Amino acid sequence: MRALSAAEAISPAINRTREFLFAPPFRWATFLKLCLVAAITEGLGSNFQSNGSKKHSNGDLGGGLPGAMPFHFSPMLIAAAVAMSLLLLVVALLVFYVMTRLRFAYFHCLVSNTRLIKPGWSFYRPHANRFFRMNVWVGLCFALMVGLMVSPFIPGFIRLFRGIQEGRGPDFQLILSLALPLIPIFMLIVVAGIALDIILRDWMLPHYALEDATAGQAWSAVWERVLDEKGSFLAYAVLRIVLPIIAFIGIVMVLLIPGLVLLGCVAGAEYAVHSAFADATGASMAIGAMLEVFIGAVALGFALVIGISIGGPVSTGIREYALVFYGSRYAKLGETLFPATQVSQAGLPGAPAD
Repeated sequence: MRALSAAEAISPAINRTREFLFAPPFRWATFLKLCLVAAITEGLGSNFQSNGSKKHSNGDLGGGLPGAMPFHFSPMLIAAAVAMSLLLLVVALLVFYVMTRLRFAYFHCLVSNTRLIKPGWSFYRPHANRFFRMNVWVGLCFALMVGLMVSPFIPGFIRLFRGIQEGRGPDFQLILSLALPLIPIFMLIVVAGIALDIILRDWMLPHYALEDATAGQAWSAVWERVLDEKGSFLAYAVLRIVLPIIAFIGIVMVLLIPGLVLLGCVAGAEYAVHSAFADATGASMAIGAMLEVFIGAVALGFALVIGISIGGPVSTGIREYALVFYGSRYAKLGETLFPATQVSQAGLPGAPAD
């Protein structure tokens, strides 16, 4: 099979997604299960995601008015913050480990055309464990790189924080001098994070799964192919980012009016129930509250089902696109995706059989 360009890989990926999710026998429970796994591993499973920092305020602190109360960090508060940070780190690592296992399980589903999650979850456990450890080390190196890049700005932020503590209000000139140089650094960090995510998930993971390769072996194989086709891989990376954005914009445009109608119906039902039981007391008031909660829960569940039903196919299509593009360059993956009987005479892969 010849190497497909980034644009040529789109059509086979769409065909494979349609066949995998919608080919008979179609069962809603299986469809929702696969869509949920796809949405979790693709939509929420990025290796590098930036967490927005929370801003805390204490009354008129930002205004610099007299009487602004400074922050006081007691030893107990510091210890609690450290303990909470460690707990969040453990939870984040646990969630990321589960998502890594699910990625390998879903990889098995897509390359084998099976709708069962459990076989891949069990079979690829050692591969996923090694991939998880490698991702943790890469993440630590990435965090160290980010820390080194922003370290020159730390003294400025300390001065800004101390000024706010003393009740003088924020120094906007200092904020500007810190923010402007950070903009290109932030953009560089985002680009580096996206590039690492694509390299790890789209190109190195198949080597881990199919060859039980080490990190060095997988990276060497990927780097060799990237050097041979720099333009094709760059075009793929661009489309890999742009295509999901286009898909979700189209979905939002199509579902905007139905979504507003549904939201209006739910709001109307809630308002009607609230009005009907506005003057109720005792048991009648409790029944009214239960009805409002029930309507809200049903609406939330319906919204979740719709979100999973839409996000799942898009996420599956993204993963199929990655497999088709790289599989046309990685023989072992390509032979798994497209057996010889399914490759057309023109050299383009057809839709896989279910």
